[in-house]
Amino acid sequence: MDIIRFVIDNSTDFIFEGGMIVGFFLVFIECFIPALPLSVFVALNVNAFGFLPGFLISWIATCLGSYACYLLFYMIGNRLSQKVLKKKVIQKIRKSIDRFQKIRFSELVLLITMPFTPSFLINILSGLTKVSKEKFLLSLLIGKFFSVIFWGYIGKSLLESLTDIRSILFILCMLLFAYLISKIVSRKMKIE
Repeated sequence: MDIIRFVIDNSTDFIFEGGMIVGFFLVFIECFIPALPLSVFVALNVNAFGFLPGFLISWIATCLGSYACYLLFYMIGNRLSQKVLKKKVIQKIRKSIDRFQKIRFSELVLLITMPFTPSFLINILSGLTKVSKEKFLLSLLIGKFFSVIFWGYIGKSLLESLTDIRSILFILCMLLFAYLISKIVSRKMKIE
């Protein structure tokens, strides 16, 4: 346990000393490199700067990073995938892409909100399937809001959080709030 505390303290100090730009950059770049842990970066930002500043840095960075990744695949994704992937592979994943293309706004918000959903994959699929820019951006703003709150709140080990009834209830409440907000926004803005 002492080694874990040592790593957490040193990582928090590194981010704090580097300033908010370091905390922002780590969360932003995570959107392009799926192996990087958003949960850890959000928890470190909250530990380094306090809950509200850490939350805001992380939320803005993950929204901007996810949107930039989405735009990249929206603009050049189909041409790039046709050059890189074989036709057989493209045909195999075509059904999944076709299904994702029909995703509703509230479903997209829920996917983005769920803490363990691979956001990198959602960004790519949304870009490749040409989900509208407005729909994706609004989904990001709502979904990532609750996702970042979750990671800022949890800030402890995955196993601990999954066995703690309060954390499970918190996740369920977040999903419910995200779903309700997405329904309200969907009706007001007439987004499917």
